[in-house]
Amino acid sequence: MSNHLLWVEKYRPKTIEDCILPDSLKATFQEYVNRKEIPNLLLSGTAGVGKTTVAKALCEEVGCDYIVINGSDENGVETIRVKIKNYASSVSLMGGRKVIILDEADYLSHQAQAILRGSIEEFSNNCSFIFTCNFKNKIIDPIHSRCTVVDFKLNGSKAKMATAFFKRVENILTQENITYEKDVVAAIITKHFPDNRRILNELQRYGVSGTIDKGILGHVSDVQLTDLVKSLKSKDFSGARKWVANNSDQDSSVLFRKIYDIMNDCMKPQSIPQTVLTISKYQYQAAFSADKEINFMAFLVELMVDVEWK
Repeated sequence: MSNHLLWVEKYRPKTIEDCILPDSLKATFQEYVNRKEIPNLLLSGTAGVGKTTVAKALCEEVGCDYIVINGSDENGVETIRVKIKNYASSVSLMGGRKVIILDEADYLSHQAQAILRGSIEEFSNNCSFIFTCNFKNKIIDPIHSRCTVVDFKLNGSKAKMATAFFKRVENILTQENITYEKDVVAAIITKHFPDNRRILNELQRYGVSGTIDKGILGHVSDVQLTDLVKSLKSKDFSGARKWVANNSDQDSSVLFRKIYDIMNDCMKPQSIPQTVLTISKYQYQAAFSADKEINFMAFLVELMVDVEWK
């Protein structure tokens, strides 16, 4: 499917004003637009919160040339030496500063990041850099020190932002001629917010038939851990693996959190501290795992072996 058919691209906000952000963040980015200046930025936050959208909107509104390099695909030293330096060293056709957006920069190798240190300073008169990442601790300190670091945190704005996004989703569904039930759309937003990209992708998938109604609620409903806990207690690997396969569409970060939330109810007190450490370890590994299902199963195996259940 080409990008112009994807709702996340078709309806991507083109201005900072149209971005759904906490008021303080929006004011900060709007000030950059008003000044027509884009500093070096490190935008950090969870998936789908709008980091790349903000980076592109800044460039579009300021009116500068920019390129986007995906750090998860082009993360080697040659990309930095050739592609970035060639672009940053050339003069903008529009006469102003140029911008390089390094998307998913936390996937860049340490050597590539080290080379970027010098590039940021070498081309400071001609080019700004915007880094986006889910885990800013994966970005080396010298890059932190050369950028303005902006964390995409909700800071009490979740309800307000979710309401605004619901109104935008209603407008999108209307433009796409899809009939929908408001409570079903609200359930999808509640489940995945603030991952706006995931919400739009899910709505596009469910809306293929032209209707989004209660018939999909079985897919949208919150995941239940009862059967999984039973399998873990009985050390039933096959049962646990079957549960994971049946819930493969679930975000692993949500599953880690749910297990964290039920620890006191199903685990003996002496097992809880180690379980917290285990959750933290595998949640971190999930961001870099080639196969998230295998990583989650490895986590469950540790629970089977180590936890004393009530």
